[in-house]
Amino acid sequence: MASLDALLESPRATIVPGVYDALSARVAARAGARCLYMTGFGVAGASFGVPDIGLVSSSEMIERVGVIAAASGSIPLIADGDNGYGGPLNAAKLTRAYERAGAACIQIEDQVFPKRCGHMEDKEVIPTEEATQKIRAAADARASRAFKIMARTDARATHDLDEALRRGEAFAKAGADILFIEAPRSETELLRVAERFKGLPLVANLVEDGKTPRLSPRELEALGFRIILYPISALLAVTKRLEDVYDLLLREDRKRLDKSRATFTHYNEIMNLPELLAVTDRLSNSNSET
Repeated sequence: MASLDALLESPRATIVPGVYDALSARVAARAGARCLYMTGFGVAGASFGVPDIGLVSSSEMIERVGVIAAASGSIPLIADGDNGYGGPLNAAKLTRAYERAGAACIQIEDQVFPKRCGHMEDKEVIPTEEATQKIRAAADARASRAFKIMARTDARATHDLDEALRRGEAFAKAGADILFIEAPRSETELLRVAERFKGLPLVANLVEDGKTPRLSPRELEALGFRIILYPISALLAVTKRLEDVYDLLLREDRKRLDKSRATFTHYNEIMNLPELLAVTDRLSNSNSET
């Protein structure tokens, strides 16, 4: 499996699906994903049943990183670190924790606390210098340069694209490896981002019902974007499916439910049950031979 370094150096863009728990990470890996993104929006909803407005603690997020990274295997995991959960020292501490937990990259943004999802209204950002200090602290805190710092700005929504571009430049100078200009609102704005930061790995964040036009991965690649992020596509699809499944169960309509589900055996295959049972059998046989 390619490292995150190799993916970022490739001339081809990488489609990065969002995952929010160990099951979604395993399924995405089996589908052939080359990189995964732990979405804070998804973790907040799927693991804690709350919206993405800063209600999940840093320790809870660190624990989720470890679980999801383990389920991801050798596939690099980009993990949402929100706004670093405090000042520069907090961002540095979080970076070290994410790296130890098995992530390949941490994303840190410039919103105030409590934060909001990037495509919600009424966001606020901290001053540029304060945000830049967090990125510098994160870059200095990592144990290895193989661990990447993704710097995100939400200033397009709170100020304008020019301010977002200025912040992107400051973050790159502070040590960010990947730039994430959140929510450009047109193809023209996407092109301006790509031209301003030519040569730097850039994120295009495609959120259903969001503010950024949903160009194809190849179109975004041609503009200059290297990470094509679909952070909540799976989450929204699964949410609708759960609503349908529980409705069918409660209406005693199992026949319709059984037409589109994984089999019991297939689910256990995703969980690596055959391999784990084989290990148990080998250990048991080894003990009986001694």
